[in-house]
Amino acid sequence: MVRIRYTKSRHNKLKVESGKWKALVLFFLTLSACSSTPGNKKYDPGKVNFTATVNPLFDGQVYPSLLLGLNQANAPELNEQLAPFAITVTAPVPNTLLRVVVDSTIFNYVTTFEEILPKRGETYTFLPRVNWKYDLLSGLRQSRPLDLTFTCYINDEQVMTKNLHFTLRTVNECPLSFRHGNQRFDTRWLFAAFVNEDHPYIEQILSEILSQGIVKRISGYQNGAKAVREQVFAVWYYALNRGIAYSSISCTSNPSSSTNVQHIRFFDQVYNSRQANCIDACVFFASILRKIGLRPVIFVEPCHAYLGYYTDRKTDSKIVLLETTITGWVNFPELEKHLDENGRLPEEHFNKVSKYLSEKERKDYLAGKMTFDELKIAVAQSLFVQANEYDLETYTKNKAFFEDPDNFSYQQLDIEKLRQIVAPLPSE
Repeated sequence: MVRIRYTKSRHNKLKVESGKWKALVLFFLTLSACSSTPGNKKYDPGKVNFTATVNPLFDGQVYPSLLLGLNQANAPELNEQLAPFAITVTAPVPNTLLRVVVDSTIFNYVTTFEEILPKRGETYTFLPRVNWKYDLLSGLRQSRPLDLTFTCYINDEQVMTKNLHFTLRTVNECPLSFRHGNQRFDTRWLFAAFVNEDHPYIEQILSEILSQGIVKRISGYQNGAKAVREQVFAVWYYALNRGIAYSSISCTSNPSSSTNVQHIRFFDQVYNSRQANCIDACVFFASILRKIGLRPVIFVEPCHAYLGYYTDRKTDSKIVLLETTITGWVNFPELEKHLDENGRLPEEHFNKVSKYLSEKERKDYLAGKMTFDELKIAVAQSLFVQANEYDLETYTKNKAFFEDPDNFSYQQLDIEKLRQIVAPLPSE
C-alpha cells in the first residue's frame, strides 16, 4: 500500500507531540546507537528501498514560474499533482524515524524533511518541498542544468543517497499543460500569475495616464459603464504613446514533446523593451486594469490570446473585447520623430495613419485645423473601436468552448477569480 502525504519542509527536526511517540522514537534511536557501527549498517538499503524522482509529468524539466506560482497558490490539490519531486521509502521497523536531507545548491537552501513511518514493511510516498531561493528563481532568464542530492536517514543512520538531474527552465516559460500517458493536466491558470497589478511601475504609469487628459480621475466601476470604457481607452492611448510594438517570441529551447509551453514577457520587460506578442500585451493591459479596479479576462485560443473586460462589476454578461496587438499597428513615438519645424507630419508619414481617420479628420489635418496631439487621439479612438470588434466573431463562435471546463484548447481566464488560487509572480 502506498500512502501519499504532502508536507512542508523543515530545517529543524519534527517535534513529536505524543509522549508515547517520543518514547518509541528514543527507544529505537538508542538501539541504533548501540548496535550500529561504521561498516556495520543496521538497515539494509535494499529493504529500505529509498527512491527520489522528478515528477514524470515534467519530462526532466522543472519550471520556476510553476514553483513560484504554487508557492503562493491556495490549492492543495495542485500542489500534490504538480509537486516537482517525490520520495518513497519502506519502513524497516515499526515507527521508523525517516529523515531526508536535500543538499544546498545555488538555487536552494539545505532542506530537511522528517516523518514517522508507523508500520513495518509498508511503503510510503511523500512530496517534500525544497526550500528554494525564490529571489533567484524569479530572476532566472536562462535555463540551466541542476542536480539535487537527497540523502536518506533511518533512525539517524545514513542509508542511501540519490541524485536527481534535471533542467531548470527560465522563469518566463509558462507551462500551459502537461501530458503523461493518457493523463493531461491543464495549467493555463498560471497565466494569471504573470498579471502583476502590484508592479511598482504602475503607480507612475497611472500618473502619466492622468496627465494625458483623456480622463480626469481613475474611478474603476464607480461611475458606470461609460466611465469604464473611457478609462480603458486612456490605458490604450498610453500604450500607443509608449510605442509598444508587436514582437513574437513564443518559441523556447524546451525539448519536451509532452509539455505545451509559452514564453511570456513580464510586465517590466514589456514596458522597458516596448515589445509584446498577443499574450504579453494581454498581461500588460490586464495588470493595469486590475490596478484601477477593473475585471480583465484573458481569452486563450489555439495560437492566439486576446483580452476582455467587464463593464459592470455585478454581472458577467457585460463584457467588451480588446485585441491588444493592434497597438502595434502605429508607432506614435516614431511618428513624432518626423515632425517638421511646424509640428506637422510630412505626407509620407501622414499616409501611414490617414487610413485610420474619417474623411473630415483627414481634411482638417491637411488644412491645419488639427494638431498632432489631436491627430493621435483620433487615430487611437479609431484603433480602439477596431480592437473592440476584432475578435467579436471568433469569440461568439467559440463561446461554448470557452464555457466548457473540459476543453483545454479554449480558456476563459478571469483574473479576479484566479486570484483566489494564485498571486502575481514577483518582479525581478
